[in-house]
Amino acid sequence: MSKFDRTEEAAARWLIRYEESDWTDADQAELDSWLSADVEHKVAFWRLKDAWTKGDRLASRRADTVTAERQRPKLHRYFQIAAGLAAVLVAAILLVPAMLGNGELFETAKGVQQTVLLADGSQMELNTATRLRADLAGARREVWLDSGEAYFEVVHNPRRPFVVHAGSHDVKVLGTRFSVRRDGDAVQVAVLQGRVRLDDIERAKPSSSAVLTAGAIARTDDAGVLIRQASAERVQDDLGWREGLLVFDQTTLEEAVAEFNRYNGRQLVIADPAVAAIRIGGRLQARNVDGFTRLLERIYGLKVETDGNLVTISK
Repeated sequence: MSKFDRTEEAAARWLIRYEESDWTDADQAELDSWLSADVEHKVAFWRLKDAWTKGDRLASRRADTVTAERQRPKLHRYFQIAAGLAAVLVAAILLVPAMLGNGELFETAKGVQQTVLLADGSQMELNTATRLRADLAGARREVWLDSGEAYFEVVHNPRRPFVVHAGSHDVKVLGTRFSVRRDGDAVQVAVLQGRVRLDDIERAKPSSSAVLTAGAIARTDDAGVLIRQASAERVQDDLGWREGLLVFDQTTLEEAVAEFNRYNGRQLVIADPAVAAIRIGGRLQARNVDGFTRLLERIYGLKVETDGNLVTISK
């Protein structure tokens, strides 16, 4: 179990105890101590409490009558609420194309994910604001990632290589599970299982190729390629978007805001460079801008102002 999972589970258990009728001052002191031990504890607890409160509001709206006696909360209730919110927040559409022609186009709007089952049995999951083209008709199975991010589960076929073209880089698959993200000329490849080969087709030298194995995360830009051998757990965190989540670990607020802006029409803006440098951690729903800004107010004491679809964050 990862640190994030342990924190989430502990936060859920604290929340259940907090809702009990026999909650004491000693319990509150123990909770305060746990919250102050790590800012990620605060993020997890207040996010779950907010989801719990929303779940109560939804239930009360549907009820015909309101009873005075409150029922004892159950642990599975948290997981039901979390799963329900994820189902609402993640727009996942399963498409099974009858036939893929040359360069068949797939696109997703902002905040939408889409799953595509290819004719060879391979699968693609497109993240928010992604555009790619796929051609399985030739000797090679080819995908052109024009923008955005996609996760691939590729059926191994040594006679028909699977290649993802992302700008000036090619990702050649050796039967694996991996993701490719493209932001302009910058490309990121994360390997969950198996191996891929990353080629710089502009430099076209042996030194410009690299084989990435499970747990590897490679980032490319004009300066070259940076490869970090992490863990499958860390790659899973990078793929949190497949479940509608953004996972942050000592991430600057500037980077976190940029991630939220990829998924939402309401755009976050940071007004102060010092605020942009604040580091945060936790798992957050990608489409829940209000929940994110409430956490920034509660935990970091930041000021949040909304003007239409523009949300400004400052001291």
